[in-house]
Amino acid sequence: MRFGIQIGNYVGFDYSTIEKLALNAEKLGFDSVWISDHFFYDDNPETRICLEAWTVLAALASKTHSVRLGTLVTCNSFRYPTVLAKMAATVDVISNGRLEFGIGAGWKENEHIAYGIPFPSVVERLERLEESIQIIKKLWTDSRVTFKGKYYRVKDAYSTPKPVQKLPPIFIGGHGKQRTLRIVAEYGDYCNFTHSASLKEITELLDVLRMHCKTVSREYDDIGKSYFAYVLIGETQHEFEQLMKRMAKAWGVRVSEFKKQHLTSAFSGTPDAIQAKFQELIDLGFDYFQIQFPYPEDYSQSEAFADLVLNELK
Repeated sequence: MRFGIQIGNYVGFDYSTIEKLALNAEKLGFDSVWISDHFFYDDNPETRICLEAWTVLAALASKTHSVRLGTLVTCNSFRYPTVLAKMAATVDVISNGRLEFGIGAGWKENEHIAYGIPFPSVVERLERLEESIQIIKKLWTDSRVTFKGKYYRVKDAYSTPKPVQKLPPIFIGGHGKQRTLRIVAEYGDYCNFTHSASLKEITELLDVLRMHCKTVSREYDDIGKSYFAYVLIGETQHEFEQLMKRMAKAWGVRVSEFKKQHLTSAFSGTPDAIQAKFQELIDLGFDYFQIQFPYPEDYSQSEAFADLVLNELK
């Protein structure tokens, strides 16, 4: 069982804070550190810091020693696949083989519009994702790559050095039953689901993944199951209630509104309640969790989780 922390670099963290959070996660015994791939996120992008994900990963690769490093998940349309393959290989080299490669089709239209990046239909974005993964894997393994797809053309492309890992594990994010999970079955090392899906929906998604694996002659159990969880923890119910009050104040909303906005699908409450939530997913076969703790309680919450929950589940 592996646990990583997701650092919400879009909430306004400067680099020194991100680095401290990553080093603290390593000290606490988390297995990995993940960065969000956004150029901006909320309604105040002109005033809120949002550092570019792959640049941050490269910096963290030179500062950390044991945690694995990844994006949850890279937006495929932000970068041409050949360039992304080169960037990823570079981070894997800098980190001495600690890259976790998360990728998805992309979903945030306003970022694309703001940066002049085309935002085609869902079908086209997924077709592009599939071609990109093929190109990236070839550049990581083959000495010279030529590829002619519907959207991407590559001719005699070289990428040296190769990743330290023979193939960095590929985490494919998304809940699309017919296309996304078929891409996972054919190319992914891990599927990645988020806390927005209910337990019933997750069970249905896994059944669909199993079906796609049969179609492409892939062993279902060869694909790891990872889950992005949002966690808010208090050692006692009283402590949890006090924490929610502090969080609501920090976000400038009432407690009831904070619960509605942030805790509807979160793993929240006392350690026993949170362990039970994780155990439900473990029983379904999930073996890797990426956890985001609520800003601005990232430090205290990661430490509380490590102290109260992490060792019990690992």
